[in-house]
Order: sequence, then structure tokens, then C-alpha cells
Amino acid sequence: MRRLSLCVYCGSRAGARPEYEVAATALGHAIAGAKMRLVYGAGDVGLMGAVARAAQSQGAETFGVIPTHLLDREVGKTDLTTFVVTETMHERKKVMFMNADAVVVLPGGAGSLDEFFEVLTWRQLGLHDKPIFLLNTEGYWAPLCALMDHVVSEGFADPSLLEFVQVVPDVEALMAALAT
Repeated sequence: MRRLSLCVYCGSRAGARPEYEVAATALGHAIAGAKMRLVYGAGDVGLMGAVARAAQSQGAETFGVIPTHLLDREVGKTDLTTFVVTETMHERKKVMFMNADAVVVLPGGAGSLDEFFEVLTWRQLGLHDKPIFLLNTEGYWAPLCALMDHVVSEGFADPSLLEFVQVVPDVEALMAALAT
């Protein structure tokens, strides 16, 4: 039986609240506990590093993808099960997505939003049917959810757009949703 691969998009910074790193660490442990493979951006900083270190500490398989220009900035984590270096950000995102069965987005900045909107757009266009989750730690994604509601109510997307994203409050709820 093939192991489920979970693509995690998240910040290369820890963020303003300690709860974000607590959730990232809990997710890494949960991935390992569920015998899943972590697919992520191969950095060893911020929430990215927290998820990976936690997953590794519990024996999870890790698949990291990083573009050459971010090796130093994001401290490329070369001790992963699989460590892929790409030429561009576009290639990084494609390799990560193609090697995952589902996507979860933790708190993060512009890069995480870019990754989220790309996979959401692909889903909206029918290019994939992989589950997409927002891990809404401390209500971090509430403004984004309100914006998506606004986009739909203003007629720029069908209501089905909202069905493509599952918002979960914590790692426990995420793991329960992934199990179904």
C-alpha cells in the first residue's frame, strides 16, 4: 500500500504567535504517527523547519523541494529522505504538488498564499481533485475565508469555489478529515 503524501505550505518565518509553531510541530508529529510522507519546501527555518524536524524526529519520510536561489535563505535541509533542488519557484511548486495526495496550508506569507491560490485555481479549473485544507490556527485564515466569500458574493467565482477548501481549526481535525 502506497503511503499518503501530504504537501505542506507554510511560512519560512515562525510568525508572531507561538501557537503557529506549536501547530507546525504537532502536524509534523501527526504526519509521522499516521505513516504519511511530508512534502514541503525543504527549508529548515520558520514553520517549514518546525514541521520537518518534528516529522523527522518521529521517523516520517520527508520529501523537500527547494530552488537554487533559496538554498541559503531558507537553509536547505539536506538531511531529508529526498532532497530536490530546482531551478525556479514554478518548478518547485510543480514538483511538490505532483508528489502529494493532499495539500494543507499553515499560517504563512505571500509565498504560502501564492501556493494556495495556485492549487485552488487548478482545482477550480478541473486540473486536479486533491483535497485542500487551511489549518486555521488561532483564526489566522479567517480574513482569507472572508475574502473568498466576498469573491463569490460579488460574482467572480461560483459558490463551488468554497467547496474546494476545507477549513480545519487544528491538527486533530485535519487528521480526522484526511482519514475520510
